Amino acid sequence: MVFFSALIDLPKEVYLKFSIGKFKIDRNVSFNNLDFQIGPVKFKRPVEIKKGLDLQGGTHLVFSADMNGIEEKDRDNALLASRGNIERRVNFFGVSEANVQTSKTENDYRLIVELPGVKDINEAIDLIGKTALLEFREENPNQEEATKSGEYFLKTDLTGKDLERSIVQFDQNTGSPVVGLEFNSEGAKKFSEITQKNVGKIVAIYLDGVPISIPKVDEAITTGSAIIRGGFSLEEAKKLSIQLNAGALPVPIKIIEQRNIGATLGDESIQKSIRAGVIGILFVIGFMFLYYGKLGLIADTALVIYGLLTLAVYKIIPVTLTLPGIAGFLLSVGMAVDSNILIFERMKEEIRSGKPLVSAMELGFGRAWDSIRDANVCTIITGFVLMNPFNWTFLNSSGMIRGFAITLLIGVAISLFTGLVVTRNLIRIFYKG
Repeated sequence: MVFFSALIDLPKEVYLKFSIGKFKIDRNVSFNNLDFQIGPVKFKRPVEIKKGLDLQGGTHLVFSADMNGIEEKDRDNALLASRGNIERRVNFFGVSEANVQTSKTENDYRLIVELPGVKDINEAIDLIGKTALLEFREENPNQEEATKSGEYFLKTDLTGKDLERSIVQFDQNTGSPVVGLEFNSEGAKKFSEITQKNVGKIVAIYLDGVPISIPKVDEAITTGSAIIRGGFSLEEAKKLSIQLNAGALPVPIKIIEQRNIGATLGDESIQKSIRAGVIGILFVIGFMFLYYGKLGLIADTALVIYGLLTLAVYKIIPVTLTLPGIAGFLLSVGMAVDSNILIFERMKEEIRSGKPLVSAMELGFGRAWDSIRDANVCTIITGFVLMNPFNWTFLNSSGMIRGFAITLLIGVAISLFTGLVVTRNLIRIFYKG
C-alpha cells in the first residue's frame, strides 16, 4: 500500500539516474494516469493535485439578473433557481471547487461565480449566461429507430415558458414530499394533450438537454396542475423544484464584471504554508522521538506513511486543494499524532502496573480506543456540518470551507487507520522495550 501510494505521489515526470553494481537506471519516468481493469470494472483517471482559485488563479465573474419580467413574490425563488442552474452548468463544464453565490441589495440581484483554473473565459461566459431551457419530451414510439439514433424521447411543444412555477407539496395520503407543477392556460392545454396521448408511458423533463426527472403518466391531466411522485426526500423534492423553476422562471443574466485572478498570491501563500507545515511536522517528529524514544521513532514512521497515503487519496479522488484545505490537512496531522500519544501513555500505565510488555501493548491499544473514538467522532461530526453534503440552506455553502472540511475528514479517517493498524503492527514487529 505504501509503495503504491508513493508511486502515485510522484510528480508527473521524474528523472531517475543511479546505479547499483551492474544495475543502472537512466530515464524519465512518467506517471500521469491510473488505468487498470478488474473483471468488468474499468478504472481510468488522471492523478494530479487540483488547485483551487486561491492557489492557481482563475476567473471571477459577476452577473446581473434581470427581474423585470418576474413577479415580486417569485424573485427570490428565481434567483435561487438561476444559481442552481449555473452550478449545474459549471459542473458540466468540468470546473472543480467552483463557488457560486447570490447577492441581493434592494432591486439589484446578482450572481457571483468563481472558476478556478478556467482558461477559455469566453466559453465559460457563454455557457453560464444562457437562459435555462426546460423541455417536456415523450417516448419515441419507434424503438428500433431510438436504439440507432439514441433519441429515446422526442421533443414536444411544451417548454418552460408554459410552466408558471413549481412548488414542493406534501401528499395528502402519505405525507411524503411531492413536486407540484402549475401551467398557464396555453401550457395546460398542451399538457392535457400530451398526457392523454401518453397514459402509462413516460414523459421526461429535460433542462438544457439533460434529463432531470423521468415520471410516468398515471392518468390524463386536464386541470393544468400536476404532481410528480417519486419517493423523494424533502431535500430531493426541493432540488427538483429549483431545477424546474430554472426553466419556468426565465431570468436573463448579463455579465457586469469579469476579473482574472493571477496565481502570484497563490504561489506565495502555498510556499509559506508548505514551509510552515514542514516546520510544524518536523517539530512534531522531533518531539515524539525525544520524548518516547524508539516508540516515537515508530510513530514518526507511521506519520510518514500517513502523509504518503493522504496525498495519494487527494490525487485519486481528486481533491481540489485550497489554502483552507491545506490547513485541514495540517490539523489532521495533529490528530494522527494525538492517537499515538494516547496509546503510548496508556501502555506506560499498564507497564507501571506490572503487566508484561506484550500485554501492556495490547491493553494500551484496546483501552485508549475509547478516547480516540470519542475525539475523532466529534471531529467527523464537525467536518460533516462544515461540508454540508445535503446543501441545507441554513448551513455553510462556501467552497473553501467545504474544502477544509473534506481534507480534515479524509485526514481523520486515514489517521485512524495509521494510528490503530500501522503503528500497532510496527510496534509488534520492531519494539522490544
